[in-house]
Amino acid sequence: MNIIQRLGRGPLLRHRDFRLLLSGAATSQFGSQVTLVALPLVAVLELDASPFQVGLLTAAETAAFLLVGLPAGAWLDRVRRLPVLIRADLVRCLAVASVPLAAVTDVLTMAQLYVVALVTGVATVFFDVAHQSFLPQLLPREQLVSGNGALETVRSVAQVGGPGLGGGLVQLLGAPLAIVADALGYLSSALLLLGIRTREPAPQPVPGSSLRAEIGEGIGFVLRHPLLRVIAAATAASNLFSALLMAVQTVFWVRVLDLSPGAIGLLLSVSALGGLAGALCAGPLAKLVGQARLIWLSALVSAPFALLWPLSGRGAGVLLFGTASAVVLFGAVAYNVAQVSFRQAICPPALLGRMNATMRFLVWGTMPLGALAGGAIAASAGARNALWVCALGFLVVPLPLLLSPLRTLRDLPTAPETGAEPLAGADSATADDPAPANAPATG
Repeated sequence: MNIIQRLGRGPLLRHRDFRLLLSGAATSQFGSQVTLVALPLVAVLELDASPFQVGLLTAAETAAFLLVGLPAGAWLDRVRRLPVLIRADLVRCLAVASVPLAAVTDVLTMAQLYVVALVTGVATVFFDVAHQSFLPQLLPREQLVSGNGALETVRSVAQVGGPGLGGGLVQLLGAPLAIVADALGYLSSALLLLGIRTREPAPQPVPGSSLRAEIGEGIGFVLRHPLLRVIAAATAASNLFSALLMAVQTVFWVRVLDLSPGAIGLLLSVSALGGLAGALCAGPLAKLVGQARLIWLSALVSAPFALLWPLSGRGAGVLLFGTASAVVLFGAVAYNVAQVSFRQAICPPALLGRMNATMRFLVWGTMPLGALAGGAIAASAGARNALWVCALGFLVVPLPLLLSPLRTLRDLPTAPETGAEPLAGADSATADDPAPANAPATG
């Protein structure tokens, strides 16, 4: 928890409830990063899964955003979010704990891994949408960039330390038992969230409103907003190719680069240093170049480094993979801090859940497709060729941003929009400063 203590010296972290939220994020993220290493290794090493089966497992982890993403957002706008966060953590704890239990009793199958991935994915949908919608209840609007930056810093620290810990635990205990750390992380997060004292006002039901109509209102707000829809398009493309990478990388490391579990954990940890740097630099960079510029610059500068993934090889060639992941993660985290903070600031409070759920549906809904494509390409043409498809895809990601009004802005508009009409002044720059290998998934 040293990182929490260091962050806590600033004014933002003197906020008790935000410290608890941040500490809960830290414990669950460390556990999740262990599973990032361990779960695919369970499939590849313990169950001898094919590349397509590993792709299907990755798809199952993110399919929930397509299945329940939109109704989850509308439902979350009708309830208090904190109890949802706690219950989602407990569901994920029980689901992942079933993997080591099944392994010890020698009944573990790929079918169970698919079910665990799907259940934890559904719980994660509710947790993530509620988490992004709960943060503005804790912090004033002018602290949202700092708050999101602190959360991204914690996530990035977990991405640095968690995989190394995961790789070591896999070598020491075996992949299934290493997943116990994830279950403990989710349990610790739930206990910390229970200590938050802030109580949201109960959302007032709208007479005669239906779930379908409310879902439509969230979709309409995003799609009619000139900046949100562009951010959604770019992020969806990024996550499509990030999922392709996730589906292929473990097979590539084990069967092409011949890496051990410990070496894989170390590679992930070194790569994640880029994400940590991105989290620490996002705030200063937003002030230096502007929040709007940071969104498209981070994608444009980092994307070409993805070409190093398929060029990597055994021995010293592994450094190319680590370098690519570190730089792409730096860009992804800086991008994420800027665009998520904008979304939270621009959206009316009553629409936060539906806006975040719509964005998650649009930008994470591409991930199952990317994972299935990655598994299919790797099975038919080899893992390295699948990485070439991934790398070339990342070069396309900045295009929607460069062809949008974002390119002419320095900072993003700060006035909350109650509708979805085009923003006044969207074609002119402002002068004032503004008030998700670890796959570089964003959103």
